[in-house]
Amino acid sequence: MTHLWVRAEQRQNEDRVGITPAGAKALLDAGVKVTVEDSKTRAIGIDGYRDAGCDIAPENSWPDAPRDAIIFGLKELPEDDTPLPHRHIMFGHAFKGQHSGKALLDRFKAGGGTLYDLEYLVDADGHRVAAFGYWAGYAGAAVTLKAWAAQQRGAICGPVAASPNKDALIADLSQELSQLKSSRPNAIVIGAKGRVGRGAADLCETLGVRVTQWDMEETAHGGPFPEILQHDLFFNCIFARPGTPIFVPRDAVAENRKLSAIGDVACDPDSDYNPVPVYDRATSWDVPVLRVAEDPVLDVMAIDNLPSMLPLESSEDYAEQLLPSLLTLANLDSGVWGRAYETFRQHMPQ
Repeated sequence: MTHLWVRAEQRQNEDRVGITPAGAKALLDAGVKVTVEDSKTRAIGIDGYRDAGCDIAPENSWPDAPRDAIIFGLKELPEDDTPLPHRHIMFGHAFKGQHSGKALLDRFKAGGGTLYDLEYLVDADGHRVAAFGYWAGYAGAAVTLKAWAAQQRGAICGPVAASPNKDALIADLSQELSQLKSSRPNAIVIGAKGRVGRGAADLCETLGVRVTQWDMEETAHGGPFPEILQHDLFFNCIFARPGTPIFVPRDAVAENRKLSAIGDVACDPDSDYNPVPVYDRATSWDVPVLRVAEDPVLDVMAIDNLPSMLPLESSEDYAEQLLPSLLTLANLDSGVWGRAYETFRQHMPQ
């Protein structure tokens, strides 16, 4: 029997989950055993999973799960040198040259386990079967806009927190912007045709921010892109890969520019393919932006778990997208899982 073990998230400010109680019930009805760890922070309470018929396990007990269990989480595991013998489903951030990714792959090699990276679950045409992208773009635009608003007050953006829903988020931002003497900024989104870009553009347009929407056609020449510097806000919403052009080079901070806030929603600062190399590390909920220039000001927002700022909506959306693939877990050698395994195998250290 296929056994899916849903672990609790261990990262701070990570309240999302990749399966709902209704999804768990669908797996149980399909003959999959489902164990769900208790969690003090998960956006969806444990009672719904218990009522669906799932087995309930103590929080963070997955290392002791049966060896044949498939461990399912979203964000990375705590960083240590412990070998990983299980099969894991999660965002590993290990296949794009990330420096921390090598250590994770070494742990899988030492333990004999497997990583089915959620970022690389694709259909036969190479399209991702599930993504949090829309809500990442939506929340990332919100935080970047808050950073811009703080600049208008002569300040820097302070800590941010989760919102109960998107209506509450919009109400909060509307009130903050209405208190400014400045008119609304303008913005440019690169990757506007994708889920992430649509989320960023939707948030901006809801709040009266004028948006220039770029995608592959506008960036195919490879740069430079001086137009970016003539917008107040820039949102990087593209999937970094070999050949990705540089959108804002390091020397841009010294150029004549309107640009004062960058929302790097893709957030790959330690990737070899980072298209926004004016900064070198992710930001956090407590410190949402890095100030990379003072005159004129330039702040970079690069929070790597943005959808958790709207944890309930983003969890329900993602879980609905992913469920059809989870229902095929009995066939790990083919389809979406077979392709994910091949990606893992290609990136494993020799």
